[in-house]
Amino acid sequence: MRCRIEFDERRIFALVERADLTALRRAGAYIRKAARNKVATSTKSSAPGTPPNTRRGLLKNSLLFGVEKQRSAVLIGPAASIIGLAMTPHEFGGVYRGRRYPRRPLMAPTLERTAPKLAKFWANTVK
Repeated sequence: MRCRIEFDERRIFALVERADLTALRRAGAYIRKAARNKVATSTKSSAPGTPPNTRRGLLKNSLLFGVEKQRSAVLIGPAASIIGLAMTPHEFGGVYRGRRYPRRPLMAPTLERTAPKLAKFWANTVK
Protein backbone atom coordinates (compact mmCIF):
# COMPACT_ATOMS: atom_id res chain seq x y z
CA MET A 1 0.00 0.00 0.00
CA ARG A 2 1.32 3.40 -0.98
CA CYS A 3 0.34 6.78 0.32
CA ARG A 4 1.24 10.12 -1.21
CA ILE A 5 0.79 13.42 0.59
CA GLU A 6 1.07 16.75 -1.16
CA PHE A 7 1.71 19.85 0.86
CA ASP A 8 1.04 23.17 -0.87
CA GLU A 9 2.89 25.63 1.34
CA ARG A 10 2.02 28.73 -0.73
CA ARG A 11 -1.68 27.96 -0.56
CA ILE A 12 -1.57 27.59 3.23
CA PHE A 13 0.37 30.84 3.64
CA ALA A 14 -2.17 32.62 1.43
CA LEU A 15 -5.06 31.27 3.51
CA VAL A 16 -3.38 32.34 6.74
CA GLU A 17 -2.66 35.82 5.37
CA ARG A 18 -6.24 36.26 4.15
CA ALA A 19 -7.63 35.06 7.50
CA ASP A 20 -5.31 37.45 9.36
CA LEU A 21 -6.52 40.43 7.31
CA THR A 22 -10.14 39.45 7.91
CA ALA A 23 -9.52 39.22 11.65
CA LEU A 24 -7.73 42.59 11.65
CA ARG A 25 -10.68 44.22 9.85
CA ARG A 26 -13.12 42.76 12.36
CA ALA A 27 -10.98 43.82 15.33
CA GLY A 28 -10.58 47.34 13.90
CA ALA A 29 -14.32 47.69 13.37
CA TYR A 30 -15.01 46.42 16.89
CA ILE A 31 -12.60 48.86 18.55
CA ARG A 32 -13.89 51.76 16.42
CA LYS A 33 -17.49 50.95 17.38
CA ALA A 34 -16.55 50.77 21.06
CA ALA A 35 -14.83 54.18 20.82
CA ARG A 36 -17.80 55.72 19.01
CA ASN A 37 -20.11 54.46 21.74
CA LYS A 38 -18.03 56.23 24.41
CA VAL A 39 -18.38 59.66 22.73
CA ALA A 40 -21.52 61.50 23.83
CA THR A 41 -23.27 64.25 21.89
CA SER A 42 -23.58 67.27 24.14
CA THR A 43 -23.12 71.04 24.05
CA LYS A 44 -21.17 70.88 27.33
CA SER A 45 -17.57 69.78 27.75
CA SER A 46 -16.92 66.41 29.30
CA ALA A 47 -15.21 66.13 32.67
CA PRO A 48 -11.41 65.80 32.59
CA GLY A 49 -10.38 62.16 32.49
CA THR A 50 -13.53 61.06 30.63
CA PRO A 51 -13.94 60.70 26.85
CA PRO A 52 -14.61 63.99 25.04
CA ASN A 53 -18.09 65.05 23.98
CA THR A 54 -19.00 66.09 20.47
CA ARG A 55 -21.43 68.87 19.67
CA ARG A 56 -22.45 67.94 16.12
CA GLY A 57 -21.21 64.36 15.89
CA LEU A 58 -18.03 65.26 14.02
CA LEU A 59 -15.80 63.34 16.42
CA LYS A 60 -17.92 60.19 16.12
CA ASN A 61 -17.85 60.42 12.33
CA SER A 62 -14.10 61.02 12.24
CA LEU A 63 -13.26 57.75 14.02
CA LEU A 64 -12.02 55.45 11.26
CA PHE A 65 -9.90 52.33 10.91
CA GLY A 66 -7.66 50.97 8.20
CA VAL A 67 -5.70 47.76 7.74
CA GLU A 68 -2.06 47.88 6.63
CA LYS A 69 -1.43 44.68 4.68
CA GLN A 70 2.37 44.94 4.57
CA ARG A 71 2.73 45.36 8.34
CA SER A 72 -0.29 43.19 9.17
CA ALA A 73 -1.59 45.93 11.46
CA VAL A 74 -4.72 48.00 11.93
CA LEU A 75 -4.77 51.74 12.62
CA ILE A 76 -7.78 53.13 14.50
CA GLY A 77 -8.48 56.73 15.50
CA PRO A 78 -9.78 60.14 14.49
CA ALA A 79 -9.00 61.06 10.88
CA ALA A 80 -7.01 64.26 10.52
CA SER A 81 -8.75 64.94 7.20
CA ILE A 82 -12.10 65.19 9.01
CA ILE A 83 -11.34 66.63 12.44
CA GLY A 84 -7.80 67.95 12.01
CA LEU A 85 -5.40 67.92 14.95
CA ALA A 86 -8.06 68.87 17.51
CA MET A 87 -8.17 65.41 19.09
CA THR A 88 -4.48 65.33 20.06
CA PRO A 89 -4.80 67.79 23.00
CA HIS A 90 -7.92 65.98 24.18
CA GLU A 91 -6.29 62.54 24.14
CA PHE A 92 -3.02 63.56 25.78
CA GLY A 93 -3.77 66.99 27.26
CA GLY A 94 -2.14 70.11 25.92
CA VAL A 95 -2.60 73.40 24.09
CA TYR A 96 -4.57 73.80 20.86
CA ARG A 97 -5.20 77.18 19.25
CA GLY A 98 -3.99 78.98 22.37
CA ARG A 99 -6.35 77.17 24.71
CA ARG A 100 -5.30 74.59 27.31
CA TYR A 101 -7.21 71.28 27.30
CA PRO A 102 -7.17 68.72 30.12
CA ARG A 103 -6.47 65.10 29.31
CA ARG A 104 -9.63 63.38 28.00
CA PRO A 105 -8.40 60.03 26.67
CA LEU A 106 -10.59 58.06 24.30
CA MET A 107 -8.57 55.58 22.25
CA ALA A 108 -6.20 54.21 24.93
CA PRO A 109 -8.98 53.30 27.41
CA THR A 110 -11.04 51.84 24.57
CA LEU A 111 -8.17 49.56 23.55
CA GLU A 112 -7.58 48.51 27.17
CA ARG A 113 -11.27 47.72 27.62
CA THR A 114 -11.61 45.72 24.38
CA ALA A 115 -8.21 43.93 24.50
CA PRO A 116 -9.48 40.78 26.28
CA LYS A 117 -12.09 40.25 23.54
CA LEU A 118 -9.75 40.65 20.55
CA ALA A 119 -8.36 37.11 20.50
CA LYS A 120 -11.77 35.72 19.51
CA PHE A 121 -11.46 37.41 16.09
CA TRP A 122 -8.56 35.09 15.21
CA ALA A 123 -10.18 31.92 16.57
CA ASN A 124 -11.05 29.41 13.82
CA THR A 125 -10.12 31.82 10.99
CA VAL A 126 -8.02 29.35 8.99
CA LYS A 127 -10.11 26.47 7.72
